Amino acid sequence: MGKLVDGKWLNDEQLLAFEQQQYKAVNGRFQRGTAVFRNWITADGSAGLSGEAGFKAEAERYHLFAAINCPWAHRTLIYRQVKNLAPIIGLSLVAPLRTEDGWVFNTDENRFTDNLYQLKAMHQLYSKAEPKFTGRVTVPVLWDKKLQKIVSNESSEIIRMFNSAFNEVTGDKQNFYPDALATEIDELNDLIYNNINNGVYKTGFARTQEAYDESVTKVFVTLDTLEARLSTRRYLLGDNITEADWRFLPTLVRFDVGYFSAFKCNLKAIRDYPNLSAYLQDLYSQPGVAITVDLDIYRAGYHSKSSLRNPHGIVPVGFASAFS
Repeated sequence: MGKLVDGKWLNDEQLLAFEQQQYKAVNGRFQRGTAVFRNWITADGSAGLSGEAGFKAEAERYHLFAAINCPWAHRTLIYRQVKNLAPIIGLSLVAPLRTEDGWVFNTDENRFTDNLYQLKAMHQLYSKAEPKFTGRVTVPVLWDKKLQKIVSNESSEIIRMFNSAFNEVTGDKQNFYPDALATEIDELNDLIYNNINNGVYKTGFARTQEAYDESVTKVFVTLDTLEARLSTRRYLLGDNITEADWRFLPTLVRFDVGYFSAFKCNLKAIRDYPNLSAYLQDLYSQPGVAITVDLDIYRAGYHSKSSLRNPHGIVPVGFASAFS
């Protein structure tokens, strides 16, 4: 993936020895990094739960940088649609496959061109925000065009902002994180994130049999639990969609075309779970959601050439998805 160190881009080869030491220290278990930029957009510009004040919710002030194939970025793309933010928050999509320069844009294809600054790579945006930045260059990124700053690169916090900060601007009062359900949503988020959202990556990037066995078991125990839960309700917390559902969807929609084969999460496919399959179809059919999904990109991306997982870059025919 590469990394910026004091504002200078280092490619994968230059970082290989460092990462090998990281894996060795945790017995082959995959460790996800944490976001660095944690400011909050608020209705009046006051400080949020972390970071600085000064990020007021305003139309056409903010811009989202995302990737179609990234499940964490997918959360923000869903919220941008379902909360009717597309007309007031711009969007730049990086190309689906990362290169030695990390996430890059493709000037030959309009869909993956940055029309805001004509950037060639995402690390240029990070350096624009902080010339001496050191860290991973990730998506999504929520950018403030007025202050020329990164508001946040933490997807879970960006969707919380999208859920409520712009309500007075858009008039959309849907609330996917109601106070009465906040504790239950947080508990489900933790369960799904640790065992499924990130669990498939712990499985796919495990470098020991022990690490793989541990993580793949948790993935399917939790899927079984949620299959049973959905036997008595339409959504995870009843008759209404909540944040927990939207955070679950990006993993579900990628499972059969990506994680099942590429990440060896193959005890079952989502299509083998009748309740999860119906639930996935329900969420996918909600207004604006389908436009955020691209199964062909997922299939190609997860089976792209990788010296560790897929050295020849073979993309299996496989089956399509739980809702094909």
